[in-house]
Amino acid sequence: MLEVAHLTVRYGTIAAVDNCSFTVSDGQWLMIVGPNGAGKSTILNAIAQGVPYTGTIRFSGKDLKKTDAATRARSIGVLSQNHFVGYAFTVEEVVRLGRYARSSGLFSRRKTDDDAAVEDALERTGLLSLRRQSVLALSGGELQRVFLAQVFAQNPRYLLLDEPTNHLDPVYQKQIFALIEDWLKLPGRAAVSVVHDLSLAKAYGTQTLLLHRGRAVAYGDTQQVMRSENLNAVYGMDVTAWMKAMLAQWSDPG
Repeated sequence: MLEVAHLTVRYGTIAAVDNCSFTVSDGQWLMIVGPNGAGKSTILNAIAQGVPYTGTIRFSGKDLKKTDAATRARSIGVLSQNHFVGYAFTVEEVVRLGRYARSSGLFSRRKTDDDAAVEDALERTGLLSLRRQSVLALSGGELQRVFLAQVFAQNPRYLLLDEPTNHLDPVYQKQIFALIEDWLKLPGRAAVSVVHDLSLAKAYGTQTLLLHRGRAVAYGDTQQVMRSENLNAVYGMDVTAWMKAMLAQWSDPG
């Protein structure tokens, strides 16, 4: 279980995240939603120990602030929205880098379970046919799948996903979310995702944390949190009416 209690992140006098608390249990997919500047990515950065914070963040009862980076990497994997590659590594080589968290050092000998984990990650993400391909020749959606496979090869228990399908075409959005949904069926797995697309959050999230100006407005079961009154108060518009108007454009006129 991931337990976040009274999390606060400040940049000078500004509280990017203000006294947020939530938990994530095995099998759950928590969606963090809210307008730009609400503090969504900052929460993920705090969990990943990338920014200073007050409050406590525990994983399996252990304070992450007191846990070394290698131990954290064996429990929690992170997938960002942007990947800048300037090297001609193959798909398999990039995926294999995910096993570094479980190695004894940079020059440690490859283990049988490393090969099995890489093979499973390539198969799970549909990348077996591209394993020898240079990552420089891939599309944005394919590249995101490669880095998702890298995280899968890491074999963490929980995933932190920061806008995992940002700027991707619908076909790749569907692929990435379906792959994560399938991965969550494994025992002892859970995910926390920052998303802007409320439709994706509602379709895939089991729990949702709705933020506004760094504070939690609502938290709990996704269908309860994603009510019109909560969303309208945060976004300053009739969100449901807007979504229905967008969907109506696809109705069959005949």
